[in-house]
Amino acid sequence: MESPRRPLAPNPAISCKGAAPTEVIRRSVVGLLISLSFFALLDPGLAADRSTPEATIRAIVQANADKDLHRMAALMAHDPDAVGYTIGGRKYVGWDTIARDLAKEFAAVARLEIPIRELHVWTRGPIAWFAMELDYIRYVETEEGLERTVLPLRETGILEHRGDTWILVGWHESERRHAPATPVAATEPPERVLASESDQSEASLPDLRGEWHIEEEDKSYTAFLDRRGNGSYTHQGGTFHTTRYEDRTLLGTWHQTGNDREGGFEVLISEDGTEARGVWWYTRVGSRNNIPPRLHGGTYFWSHLPPTTEGTSTQNVAK
Repeated sequence: MESPRRPLAPNPAISCKGAAPTEVIRRSVVGLLISLSFFALLDPGLAADRSTPEATIRAIVQANADKDLHRMAALMAHDPDAVGYTIGGRKYVGWDTIARDLAKEFAAVARLEIPIRELHVWTRGPIAWFAMELDYIRYVETEEGLERTVLPLRETGILEHRGDTWILVGWHESERRHAPATPVAATEPPERVLASESDQSEASLPDLRGEWHIEEEDKSYTAFLDRRGNGSYTHQGGTFHTTRYEDRTLLGTWHQTGNDREGGFEVLISEDGTEARGVWWYTRVGSRNNIPPRLHGGTYFWSHLPPTTEGTSTQNVAK
């Protein structure tokens, strides 16, 4: 899984000409106050956005859905050592790195919807912490029309009371269920997008444990899987995580620490369980984390290697 096969897809100034320095300052201050007052009239809830920890959290989520980077900046800490973690093992330190990726995401999507499913907040003095579940729903324009992708996420974080406001100072984000970002028709309801592992029948899963030889167009390597299809492979420190099996079709995600890339895969297992053919795709390459699923990638051929005379080696097989 190297480089993609195809390319990855001001306010008006105040005129102060000829004015005295004090007049310039006065006009600038008055202009700023007028702008802030007008903004408050347009959004009467702005003043209350940070009045409580819960209000701050909900305002951040709404600003994210509105693709409003300016408003998110006002609700999140800009401390140079502030740390945040998101899916795929990505780490953000400081505000600038977050703002850069948010701007890329906002430019890449046609629309965002982020309904909060569950939110719990605890407060002790000037510190508050929360646990939240939400769905991150992306709408992207494609040649076939509007494509929707649903990411079920969970969030935890810490807020600090600074002055008379609450600010998000640290957060951690992960997938709520081990499932790939799956594009579906925009008319399909979110609950049908992804199926949890608990929905899978244990008896229907083939036994995938052991060594698999994997061939792509330009390389080959070996994977060591457990019976559910989770494990490691020998290219770029890669790992597989199987999230769904249905009608002999295996779906999941892959992650490579060696070259900092991740994506998804889908393969069809042969009836005797000895072979599989399918496709893989990118969802992130380095800092490019807005790659639409299934748009860039390649093809796979998997073959299940027979166990040795001493039995299948378990040295590298995930349990």
